[in-house]
Amino acid sequence: MSENTVRPAVRSARGSARLAVAGLGLAGAAYALRAVWDIRLAVAGEPASGPPNQGEGRHRPLNALEDSYHLVSTAGSFLTLVCAALFIGWLGRMRDNARALSGERPRYAGIWVYAAWFVPIANLWIPRGIVADIHHKSAPDRKLPVVVNVWWALWLVGTVTGVGLMYDGDTDDLIARAYNGVTTLLVADLAVVGAAVAGILMVRALTAVQLVCIDDQLRTPSGDPLKEIVRVFDRD
Repeated sequence: MSENTVRPAVRSARGSARLAVAGLGLAGAAYALRAVWDIRLAVAGEPASGPPNQGEGRHRPLNALEDSYHLVSTAGSFLTLVCAALFIGWLGRMRDNARALSGERPRYAGIWVYAAWFVPIANLWIPRGIVADIHHKSAPDRKLPVVVNVWWALWLVGTVTGVGLMYDGDTDDLIARAYNGVTTLLVADLAVVGAAVAGILMVRALTAVQLVCIDDQLRTPSGDPLKEIVRVFDRD
């Protein structure tokens, strides 16, 4: 691909990276708060009336602690959706830039930026593969940062436990688990918190590397940035 074709497509990911970092921070804080509520439920112990879900469609009235857990869980779900949207926005921008910098097609089709997180089996490796491909095409002479693998390992733990990021069951069932076996919930929650922290470090690291590579490629032989490209690059 010619230089004139590649350069106009490059746009700074700095702004989307800031938003992704903010989203990851909020999601991590939400799951940390949920872990606190898990512990509170475990310490309080299950009421004599039994779990909220009594079976056969019957539910007993919630006590104050259980009611507040519902609020914490709902807030966490909302913040996770916000985080996902911001993170995918950053990922898309980084992917476009990587393609422009390398002049090569991405390893995975664009639809996988969205679908890879939900398609069974594929969600175990394709999201990490997209991130790794972005880094390789942005900076082929640099090793993949270790934090990428840390982020992905923690993400998988938070996913495969069945009570973390991909949990789609009833909140009352989570309350019952907290009363009778809080360990799995805590492992899932803390894994998500760790993944959020590692994700922040990953976003910052990969964005910084790409910005350096963009700066290097957008310079003329004399060392002066091309004016028309700087206007696009600095738009964020």
